[in-house]
Amino acid sequence: MAAKRIPIARFLALYGIYAKMDLMWFLRDFKYAVLGILGDAVSNLTAVAGIFLLAWRFDGVGGMTRYEVLFMLGYSTLITGVFQTFFASNNTGHISRRIGRGQIDHMLIQPLPLPVQLLAEGFIPFTGSSNLVTGSLILAAAVHFMEIALPWWWIFSLIGNVAVTMLIILSESYLYSSVAFYAPAAAEEIAYYVIDLRSPLSQYPLSGMPLQLQIPLITAVPAGLLAWFPTMALLGKPPLSLTSFFPVLVAVLFFLLAQFTFRKGMMHYVKTGSSRYLTQGYRR
Repeated sequence: MAAKRIPIARFLALYGIYAKMDLMWFLRDFKYAVLGILGDAVSNLTAVAGIFLLAWRFDGVGGMTRYEVLFMLGYSTLITGVFQTFFASNNTGHISRRIGRGQIDHMLIQPLPLPVQLLAEGFIPFTGSSNLVTGSLILAAAVHFMEIALPWWWIFSLIGNVAVTMLIILSESYLYSSVAFYAPAAAEEIAYYVIDLRSPLSQYPLSGMPLQLQIPLITAVPAGLLAWFPTMALLGKPPLSLTSFFPVLVAVLFFLLAQFTFRKGMMHYVKTGSSRYLTQGYRR
């Protein structure tokens, strides 16, 4: 059956609906929401502070100046904020949880295409944007301290790099989450391990590492493409003599692999269903 086309106005209306629900939750328990938002921001700042203090103590790390490291940490925080704002709610980013819990069935009966639901349901602009704001401020501070003049088109380059980085993260999540179609109990949390537990690695500069470690970290396990490589490219110094468009090539490759494996998993899923609803299922 051909996928339905959703007008952009309808898609934005869905964003408005989820934003309204997020605001209602925020206002329902204001103190709890504020504490949660502040706690999330403080937690992320604490995580990046240690790396920046090392860079400050040694006047840079691996050939990167202290403020270039700060820029990289700001970019990493910004990426975390974008993910939390657009894909943290309802496990649209951690899709293996929805597959493993049999919740794909709930989505298939909705009067919207599956991709539209996945793109809209994760939107929480009020309770999920703390790191988005924090990362933007850190980036602005790093640019200010470096005292560099940026061309007018640089902001579009930043947006493009963020979009490519998000495509890599989501493609990895959906690629590895496809295992949950076949082993729902064992692979329910695989997206968490792929995304959340790898993010600390992406906050370290790879400039001082040997080539034997750099290559795997920008290809097979692309942690270096989540902050380090985009930072160097945005500062006009793409590493390893590679083009600034190298992350785009990796993102497209991971996207195509994710699309293929996820479609194969869905074909298996629609034939076998979820073991959650079977007598011998691991959940009832």
